[in-house]
Formats: sequence, structure tokens, C-alpha cells
Amino acid sequence: MSTPDAAPAAAEAPLDRALVRLALVLLAGAVVVQLDATIVSVALDTLAGVFHVGIPTIQWVTTAYLLALAVVIPLSGWSVERYGGRRMWLLALGLFLVGSALCGLAWSAGSLIAFRVVQGLGGGLLLPLMQTILVQAAGPQRIGRLMAAVSVPALLTPVLGPVLGGVIVDSVSWRWIFLINVPVCAVAFVLAWRSLPATAVSGRQPLDGVGFALLSPGLAAVVYGFAEAGRRGEFASAATLVPMAVGVVLLVAFGVHALRVKGVPLIDLRLFRSAPFRGSAGLMFLFGTSLFGAMFLLPLYEQQVRGRSAIGAGLLLAPQGLGMMIGMIVLGRVADRVSPRLTVLAGLGLSVLGSAAYTQVGTSTSELVLGASLAVRGLGLAAAMVPVMSAAYAGLSPAEVPRATTAVRIFQQVGASLGTAVLAVVLAGRLRGVTDSAAQAHAYALSFWWTFGFTVAAVPLVLLLPNRPASAGTTAERGDAPPATLGSEAERTAAG
Repeated sequence: MSTPDAAPAAAEAPLDRALVRLALVLLAGAVVVQLDATIVSVALDTLAGVFHVGIPTIQWVTTAYLLALAVVIPLSGWSVERYGGRRMWLLALGLFLVGSALCGLAWSAGSLIAFRVVQGLGGGLLLPLMQTILVQAAGPQRIGRLMAAVSVPALLTPVLGPVLGGVIVDSVSWRWIFLINVPVCAVAFVLAWRSLPATAVSGRQPLDGVGFALLSPGLAAVVYGFAEAGRRGEFASAATLVPMAVGVVLLVAFGVHALRVKGVPLIDLRLFRSAPFRGSAGLMFLFGTSLFGAMFLLPLYEQQVRGRSAIGAGLLLAPQGLGMMIGMIVLGRVADRVSPRLTVLAGLGLSVLGSAAYTQVGTSTSELVLGASLAVRGLGLAAAMVPVMSAAYAGLSPAEVPRATTAVRIFQQVGASLGTAVLAVVLAGRLRGVTDSAAQAHAYALSFWWTFGFTVAAVPLVLLLPNRPASAGTTAERGDAPPATLGSEAERTAAG
């Protein structure tokens, strides 16, 4: 029986070796997925030349991958409940490995696009699976520190990816953008096979087939509509509005179905009764718009206005990664002992401060000022995102964790697609007919105001987050069972 001091003691105690080893094994597979999306974006122009196709065609290398992610993400929560985290992790990692190898061997634009779908099916499962497995293993008193540790690659890859992609394209061959994943995934697969603990399956939960038929195509249609808006530079076209309208109708239909179905829906909308979950889902949506929208603008500004190369532009984004790393180191020590609400508010304040300089950029703005601003912005993003990801599980039982992870990941994915599309449309409108570099810089400055606005809009949602640290209360207060630990899961599995 736990004592009143048990929760604070758990928050103060160092993470045990088994949990750290689990996190490292999962990170070995997840980091390649997080790098892949940003690395490939640098090579699109090269791929268009190699396969003798236009940009509209080669853009499908990215779009097909995003659509595959959108289709498979809703299945991640159910798949963990049905088959267990270990089996699904190995399956997803295997799919990503095979897809990467096939992409590296592609002989045409069509074959590359098709193989990117295979790669996306694996990649779309890996990240929510990692988060689900870690949350279930860590429990509420340790999840903040653990999420701070595993979030470093997720926050650094938008900075490191373009640099690595530029180096590979310029120095080796475009094929190694994909083939580099193969040995990493193979090592990660062996590590997971040997050391990933088996987890007990909660039951033979049937798939919500109707929900899947509504949610996955609906999500894919919305993401496709946003991608088309970003590519065309406008929302007011049939190619954008029709898929978005179809997607919204399907998502609304899924909402009606999820509230009426007798069994467990693919996404349990009852999770939104929890205020921390509502706040986390909304904040992850807005963080997706702000972070990915800014990562769309930043390298383009450096390349188009300042005349930097792809590698140079990527290196100039390094201060944001440094700020994130510092933030993660600090949060790794105190994440489970400080108020999520206050931490996120402080992080948003730093993010706003760090974004302000970019709303005033010109052709000769000091790189020192911009670099310092990015470092502050990175520190703020780290301080805001980690507590938000952890707070999503406040008050939820272990059985609710997989579907909660799926829902939050969907919100983040849609937010990222929306942010990129909105800023692409805004920028295209501002740059239309503009040739002078000073006018181009002004167009970017006005576009950066949108990322500033996305960050400010997140502030009211912070009030829904818990005001007490995780160590001050657990799901036990609600009478739920305590989260499963690595040992207890393995023991239950062994007991059959």
C-alpha cells in the first residue's frame, strides 16, 4: 500500500535502468522517422530533375507519405490494445525499413511515390506507438521527465533534417536519403526484438470498422486539401475545397458514430470530458501550426531573401535546436515537480518573445539577433510542449492511454498540415508580383505574424491544464488502477 509520500518520492527518484533502456530502444527506431520528413523536403528539386517530372508531380513524394500517415494513425490505439505494443512496434518498424529500401531502389517518380506510401504506413504507427508504450511504462510520476528526454529528437529534427538532407544530396546520391534508414532500422529492429518487453493484451477488442471507414479517409482528405492549398498558394480552388469539404463531412459523421456506437470507437470522444485532455489536444493542434508553419518559413526566408544555400539555411536554424536542448535538459530534472500550467505559460511567453524579431525582418537584419531569437524560441517550445504532452494523460486510466495518444497525434498532424498550408497561402499572396528583395523580406515579416498569432492563441487553453505537478496526484485519486510498469506487464504476460 502506498504512503502519502510515495508520489513525491517517485518524482524525485531517478529513472530506473529498465525504463531508460526501453526509451533508448524505442528512440533508435523513432528518430529515423522524425528525420525522414525533413530530409526528403530538401531533395524534391533534385528528384524532379532525376525523374524528368515537374514539381506538381514530385510533390506527391511528400503528399503520399502524409496521406499514408493520416490513414494509419487512427489505428495505432486500437492496434496496441488488440495485438500489444511489442508486436505492433516490430511490424511498424519492419514496414518503414522495407519502404525505405524500396524508395532507395525506385526507378521512376511513380514507383517512388508508391513506395513512400509503404514507408508512411510504418512511420505513421511508430511515433504514437512509442508514446503509448512509454506512457504506460512510466506512470504519471515519471512521464514528464521521460517525455522531456524522448522529445529531443522530435524537436531537433526539423533543424537537423534539412542540413543532413543537403549534405547527402550534394555529396553522395539522392538514394541515400532513403537508404540511410535501412541500417539504422535494422539495428533498431534487432534491439527491439531482443529487449522490448512483451505487454499483456487487454482483450480481443474488435476493430471499429465503421469508424475506420469514416475517420481515416476523412483525415486523409483534410490533410490532402491543406497540402494542395499550400502547393497552389490558395484555398479558393476546387482541388482544395472539395477534398476538405468531403473530409469535414466524414469527420463529423465519425463524431456522430462515435457517440452512438455501443462498443469502443476508434477514438473515444468521452476522453474530451477531461479538461486536461481537451487543453492538451487543442494546444498540440496550435503547436503543430506554429512549429511546422515557422519551419516552413524560416529556411525559405534565408534562401530567398538572404541568398543562403540549403545547407547554410539549415545551419542558421541550429540556435533553435540549441535552445530546445537546453530546455529539455532543465525540464528533464524538474518536469514532474513543477506546475504544468505555469511551465507552459512561461514557455509560450518565451516563444512569443523569440518570434517577435522575425515579424520585423529585413534584408540585412542581424544574424546575431535572429540566432538569439531562435534560441529563445526553442527554449520556449521545449518548456511548453513537454508538459502539454504529459498533461494529456492526467486523470486517465492506463486502458485509455492508447486511444488518447492517437487522438492527440491526430490533432498535431492536422495542425501541422494547417499551419504549413496557411503560411504557404499567405506567403504566396504577399510575394505575388514582388521582385525586390526588400519587398520580399517585408512579405516574410508579415507572414511571420501568423506564427506569432498561433502562439498567442494557445494561451487560453493553458487554463485547462493541471495546476499541480504530477507528483501531487495520480489516477489513483479517481479510483483507477495504477499505471502498468515494465515489471508488472512482463509478469502478467508470463503468467498467461
